[in-house]
Amino acid sequence: MRAFFGYHMPSFTFAGVPDANMFDRVVELAQSAEAAGFDLVTVMDHFYQIGVVGSEEEPMLEAYTLLGGIAARTQRVMLGTMVTGVTYRNPALLAKAVTTLDIVSKGRAMLGIGAAWNDVEHAGYGFEFPPIGEREDRLEEALTICKAMFTQERPSFDGRYYRIDHALNRPRPIQPGGPKIMVGGGGEKRTLKLAARFADITNWVGSLEEAAAKLAVLDRHCDAIGRDPSEILRTVTVPIVPVASESDKARLLERIPAERRGMVNPVLLDEAAAILRRYIDAGFGGFMLRNVVIRTPEGVGLVGELIRMMRSEEVPA
Repeated sequence: MRAFFGYHMPSFTFAGVPDANMFDRVVELAQSAEAAGFDLVTVMDHFYQIGVVGSEEEPMLEAYTLLGGIAARTQRVMLGTMVTGVTYRNPALLAKAVTTLDIVSKGRAMLGIGAAWNDVEHAGYGFEFPPIGEREDRLEEALTICKAMFTQERPSFDGRYYRIDHALNRPRPIQPGGPKIMVGGGGEKRTLKLAARFADITNWVGSLEEAAAKLAVLDRHCDAIGRDPSEILRTVTVPIVPVASESDKARLLERIPAERRGMVNPVLLDEAAAILRRYIDAGFGGFMLRNVVIRTPEGVGLVGELIRMMRSEEVPA
């Protein structure tokens, strides 16, 4: 199976780049990812920067406006969020936004969606932040509505939190069956159950052991509804950063704040390939790497060498 690679951009803080040139740098990285062989480029759907990436005050661009701009400057990569919080947008409006992205990108949009978690930005923007049980209920209804609007002509739905009445979504998505859906999160009782029903792609974080444990849970949820688990591409966010030399390892770690060094693993290309092979052997089909530390065209290009290395080893099924 061909390994899938995604480049995630959660950070828009670039040293020496003024706000007026921020989009140009984002496009440069997206185009570099496309040239390097990545399959997917994603951005966060947040309004404040999150703590694991940087300080709350760092700049954050609105996701769907940004994706439309990237779509106009790229040709091949899929585009989406990782992932939209269900509480941020009416799901019918979200379906329209993602459909529009599919039109602008000529069939490259992905809907990434999850139950949301960042209470601070909810408070700051005046969004409701209900308990997790309700957010999961809302996620189920939102997925039902988005899928219906991608695949049906005039769908209706009357849920507890959301409703549509013969909703019109024209133009229709370009992709047959609508944009692919990524369900974000690893909650084993609710989120992975929803992934079994709706997801084309999943993504998890954590160690190999932690992430691999989710695979068996997803398989059980798929079995319960009669879905073939192989229909879902399982991806994992890996903290590796390919480097060209041992000296580059040291220089990279020097640039990372001490409190975040445990989240970054600079490795030579052979080491990186060996790590990824272990994930593939465990049942994963794809990997997400982030611009938090891979933030130059040269760094993205080095990942491209890793991608070519991994794919040269693959044997057609």
